[in-house]
Formats: sequence, structure tokens, C-alpha cells
Amino acid sequence: MSPHDPIALGLSLPLWSVVPFAGLLLSIALFPLFAPSIWVRHYAKVCLAFGIPVAGYFLLSAPRELLHTTLEYASFLVLLASLFTISGGILLRGSLRGSAGVNCSILGVGAVIANVFGTTGASMLLIRPLLRANANRHRKTHVVVFFIFVVANIGGALTPIGDPPLFLGYLRGVPFFWTLRAMGLLWAVACALVIGVFYMVDRRAFALDAAAEATESWASMLSSALGHPSPSAAEARVPLSIEGKINLPLLGVVIGAVFLPTPWRELAMAAAAAVSVWKTPAKVREENQFTWYPIEEVAILFAGIFATMIPALLILKARGAELGVVTPAHFFWTTGALSSFLDNAPTYLTFFSLAQGVGGTQTVAGVSAPLLQAIGAGAVFMGANSYIGNAPNFMVKAIAEEAGVRMPSFFGYMAWSCGILLPIYVLLTLIFF
Repeated sequence: MSPHDPIALGLSLPLWSVVPFAGLLLSIALFPLFAPSIWVRHYAKVCLAFGIPVAGYFLLSAPRELLHTTLEYASFLVLLASLFTISGGILLRGSLRGSAGVNCSILGVGAVIANVFGTTGASMLLIRPLLRANANRHRKTHVVVFFIFVVANIGGALTPIGDPPLFLGYLRGVPFFWTLRAMGLLWAVACALVIGVFYMVDRRAFALDAAAEATESWASMLSSALGHPSPSAAEARVPLSIEGKINLPLLGVVIGAVFLPTPWRELAMAAAAAVSVWKTPAKVREENQFTWYPIEEVAILFAGIFATMIPALLILKARGAELGVVTPAHFFWTTGALSSFLDNAPTYLTFFSLAQGVGGTQTVAGVSAPLLQAIGAGAVFMGANSYIGNAPNFMVKAIAEEAGVRMPSFFGYMAWSCGILLPIYVLLTLIFF
């Protein structure tokens, strides 16, 4: 076996080599559920315990694979950290009440700008205003869950900037605007269906919150009658405005840097983040309740995930043809199912290469257009199926929890995604694939 041949390496790896990856996934799923205090203190050690043996094995047997994964992780983390830092310096002020209509508008705007700022940039820009708009609501967990569905995942399906898999497709020869033309209707239908379901859920939750507030308002009315106006009555409406505007062109720098080669891409992104830290007034980040914990958690967890998933991706690359994937529906579901737990970018590339062998009359970068559409949709849409399907998912979760929102466990979130998204995926399959 050549240490430089990933196919031969994948064929030589036993199935039990994916045990560390499965163990890490189970730890991420179960520890916060059954031993949350232990997990908060020791999750970094758990990641090291699973990741170091795999990294050590590949350091000795296939150092090129380990180096390739390390560079991918570094690029991944620099992009996330720069977007997290810069968007955390943008404060959107204004009196927004978290009604179903307002929340749907935020989701819709997020779905659009995810294709300009990327799903990570859009998520980091809008999650804090969304949380502030819903701060006084009792039932708001579902608001963050649907935000992850739409803004952190499905919304970014129209351009190579939107989500990393599509950018890798662009680097492999897919025209920049092909994705917009091929995915436009599919994206619109998917977003409309998910936001439509959200509207019904949120309208019901908002009505229940309003009923609870009506009961509480009797005490407020009595207090006002006694000459003690409630805080809400004394508050003036705050017009919509933006602070930290220096960060808007810095976001543009990060977006433009995506098209630079390594290492200039990462250097430009890191420089933009450094300027943001330097130039953004401290009070802006304070009012945004900005902390470094979410990006620290993502960096540690995904270091373990990137290391332990090396065997799984190599086996998939070597044996993917044995899956019998030939139709657009096959590619949509198989790419999506694996993107739910593996990094969706290399999964996209694996099925991109597999589809090049299937052939077709209308090809884009050597891939049949219907198959390429299915691969892109599966990789981007189904990143919403789990917290680890796409990096912004965990970041949004961490920010929401810091703001006091009770978020579902790993499996609890998957209950939401399976119950809401799987029927929508089936409908999309019937319509488009």
C-alpha cells in the first residue's frame, strides 16, 4: 500500500477504525444529557482521548493525509473565527418584538444574506438580534432551532460563498452562477416550506406566551395604579440602527479572501479579524454579550471531529461505489445522510467524484447536472440534521445557551430535525429528484 494513495489506504482500513469517530459522536450526544457538569469541565480531554490515537496512527502510517486534514481544519477554523469575531462587533439596535411575523422576516433575510456572507457570517450577524427580539418570550427554543435550519444551513445553497461544499465545487470547475440557476427554485421551495412550518409553530407559541403575559399584567396594572409604572411602559421605542460599522467592510474582506489561494486567504481573514478587535469599541461587544467561549468550544470539538473522521472519509472514498448510488434521489439522500455527521465539504467532494463516473448528457464539470444539483442540495440542506452537520449549528447553540435559552440535547435536536425536515426532504425528492 502506498501511503500517498488514499484509495488504497481506504481499502486497507478496517471498519473498526471508525470506532473513535463513533465514540466521539456518542460522547457529544450523551455526556451533555447525562453528565453535563462533567462534560463542561472535561470535553476537551474527551476530544483528545479520541483524536490523539487516530492522529498518531496517521502520523506514522500516512502523514500526508494527516497534514491535509490539519490544513483543512486550519482553514476551516480561521474562516469561522474571523466571521465570528467580525460579526460580534456589529450591534443591530432597535425595538423588535419577537412575533411570528418578525421572526419569519429575520429567517427570510438570513436565508438571503447567507449566500453573500456565508451561513456562518449570516448566523453570527443575526442570532443576537433574534435573541434580543425574543428575550421576553417564555417559549423560544424552537425559534433558535428553526434559525439553525434556515440561516445556518438551507439558506446558503445559492452561491459558492454560501456553504463550503459549494465553494469546493466551484474550485473543481462548477461555474459560479450555475448554482444560483440550478438551485434557485429548489432553494425557494425549501425555505418557504420550512419558514411556513415555523410560522405555524411560532404563532401558536406566541399566543401561549401572550396568554401568560396577560395573567402577569394584572400585577403590572396594579403597580401602575399605585404610581409605580412597569419598566415596559417606561421604555421608549428604539429606532433601528447599526453600531460597529467598521466591521461591514471587514466582512467584505473575509468574503473576498475566500477566492485567494492558501495561505494568503487565511492571512487576509486573520488580519481582518485583528482589525475588528482593534477598532471595534469595547462597549459594542459588551452590549452584544460577546464572549470567546462559543468559538473556543467549536475549535476544540471540531479538532476531535476532523481527526477521528479521517478513517471514515477514506473508507467512504474507497468504497463509495459499492453503495449503488446512481439516481439523483440516491445522491440527494446518501450525500445528505453522511453530511449530517461527517464534514459536508469532503463528503460533497467524494460524491462529486463518484458522480463523474456515472456520466450523463448534460454535464457540469464532468458531472450530470441533475446529479450535481442533488449532491449540492443534500450536502447543504442536510447539514441541518444534527448539531455537528455544519459548524454554525454548534456556534448558534452555544450563543443561545449563553443568552439563557434552553437548547435541546444532541438527540433532542435530531428529534426536531427528523420531525420537521425529513417530511420536507421527501416532498422535495418527489418534486425535484
